[in-house]
Amino acid sequence: MLKALKLPPVVMIHGAFCGGWAFDKFRGAFEDEGYRATAPTLRYHDCGKNPPNALGTTSILDYAQDLEKELRALDDVPVLIGHSMGGLLAQILATRVKVRALVLLAPSAPWGMMPSTMFEFASAGAMFFAGDFWSKPIQPSYDIAASNALDLLPPQERSQVFARFVPESGLATFEIMHWALDARRATQVNASDVTCPVLCLSGRHDKVNPPPTVRRIAQRYRERAEYEDLDGHSHWMLGEPGWEKIAGRAMEWLADIRQTAV
Repeated sequence: MLKALKLPPVVMIHGAFCGGWAFDKFRGAFEDEGYRATAPTLRYHDCGKNPPNALGTTSILDYAQDLEKELRALDDVPVLIGHSMGGLLAQILATRVKVRALVLLAPSAPWGMMPSTMFEFASAGAMFFAGDFWSKPIQPSYDIAASNALDLLPPQERSQVFARFVPESGLATFEIMHWALDARRATQVNASDVTCPVLCLSGRHDKVNPPPTVRRIAQRYRERAEYEDLDGHSHWMLGEPGWEKIAGRAMEWLADIRQTAV
């Protein structure tokens, strides 16, 4: 039945320190089911290990502006799938352009949401040990990634994935992790402006964007949102063992809301 219906385009938005390649497995699964899926790479995230200094002062609003242009060029209303920082970008974009649905994988929280765990508080505080990190590119750390994001990957695959990581914008990181100090409120999302269905998925072992935080994100969208806490998963939900079931669940949910809309 799913293939008999015209399927909307799907745009997959990656998180910090990576690129569109992070969705290679997910995109392939969606394409196998007939979706037209794309996974754009954010500004300067295709520059390798030595990006221009301008990355450091690139705002999350710059990322959103770039993506908005791509979405407006599509010939149909898209579904957005965002992981981590990409999940926050998906929420921002849903207030700017018409979106059919949002699938948020371990999404970062919008402006105004307090952390729900001590780990989140500690991670934000530790950023200040790097000095004025908000004005320069931040280099990825294997120890941090291996412990907190890629922790459920087999060791060899963990090293292979991390080898593809790239620096991230210090300003965008500041805007997400230290929103209370951001006078521009770059990550603010008016929940009432997100009118499409929303599926929020969290990994039960995720420390970066843990289940209590993701659940509260879903609650912002009231009856429009569904929340699911997935056992056996951490932050790298789009590629760690069992990712196929997550992709399948997303497609199942999309099929359900399409049937409801018919």
